[in-house]
Amino acid sequence: MTDKEESQSAHAAPVARADRIASLDFIRGIAVMGILAANIVAFGQPFSAYIYPTAFLTGHDTASGWLWVAQFVLIDGKMRGLFTLLFGAGMILFIERAWARGDTRWLQARRLLWLMLFGLIHFFFIWRGDILFYYGAIGMVALLMVKWRARTQLKVGILGYVAGVILYGVMLAPLPFVADTAWGEQPQFAEMRADLETGKQDALADDAVETPMLQSGDYGAFVAHRFAKHRFEPLTNVTLFSLETLPLMLIGMALYRMGLFGGRLDRRSQLRWGWAGLITGGLLHLAIALWAKAGGYTYYGTLAAFMGLSPLPRLMMVLGLAALLSLYAPSATGWLGQRVSAAGRAAFSNYLGTSIVMMFVFHGWALDLFGVLDRPRLYIVVALTCAGMLAWSKPWLERFRFGPLEWLWRCLTYGRLFELKR
Repeated sequence: MTDKEESQSAHAAPVARADRIASLDFIRGIAVMGILAANIVAFGQPFSAYIYPTAFLTGHDTASGWLWVAQFVLIDGKMRGLFTLLFGAGMILFIERAWARGDTRWLQARRLLWLMLFGLIHFFFIWRGDILFYYGAIGMVALLMVKWRARTQLKVGILGYVAGVILYGVMLAPLPFVADTAWGEQPQFAEMRADLETGKQDALADDAVETPMLQSGDYGAFVAHRFAKHRFEPLTNVTLFSLETLPLMLIGMALYRMGLFGGRLDRRSQLRWGWAGLITGGLLHLAIALWAKAGGYTYYGTLAAFMGLSPLPRLMMVLGLAALLSLYAPSATGWLGQRVSAAGRAAFSNYLGTSIVMMFVFHGWALDLFGVLDRPRLYIVVALTCAGMLAWSKPWLERFRFGPLEWLWRCLTYGRLFELKR
């Protein structure tokens, strides 16, 4: 069967998609602002400070330590996970429209290739924490699975995610016990402990190289360093995050087709499992955060907390947030709700635009605040930037059909110019 024929049988969507699109836009708006809250530390402080508070150039006092706990529980990983879930849902939405016009899924492939290029530009010239490249690369794999039944996508997504949970746990959870406790002083762990210390010092040394470049405003040296020392990192990230990203994309595809974002599920059941996931996952995150805090926020303790111990409770919270926000979205029609939805419709522009704004805030050739603001003051930057997203997105979309980068991405995907102004 052709793509079009299969779409009519296995992937036929209701004619009216407005409710689902509105729900996706609202949740995407929440996620894109939350991603900034997660990333702000790595924008304004050395990259290692994202997980390792000791790397802060301003110091990290008791209040900042509790803010680390709050961010770990409420934000870190959850917003990226939610965004990934929505990316999978958005792939199905795009393909449904393409099939309805007689196009094939390879239009989506071209779209993903352009996303990978945007990601490489973002990584090498703007900010190292890019997710677009590996979204595009892993999305290519997910594209091979779009014809699967929704239940198959859901089962494979969950099983794949659990496999990642086990692998990340086995690889990373033991590291702090070897690096930071008497257990690691045993002779059989001597070489491993030395290697861990070398890895830590290498990461901190790289921060020490980049910091003066950012503070002095030597943009050319900053880009040259990125190509010299981190040129393979985008590919490494594809490998590192694939067992989280691909399963979440599949789960997002399945939940979209099952009606999570369109109000087709039982409301009471959705409320119950939404709150259950959010609360249970949140309490498990809190326990992990308090364990890392009790251990003194060591390098490998925080790394294990982020990547070795939290993936399973993170999935609970991501699914819980998706369930609850999709229930709330249809009623979010007031002044603030409309602006959040508009920020979600322009999420690509807001995501990349935020990175550019952060360059002006922190690089030495602009406001020169890199390494100057402590954690509480970094959150002030988050609040102001999110206010900016809410301020510009809605007026822009009232005058124009797409966000600026959404328009460019669309033109590149289809190979022709689209009308931008309404």
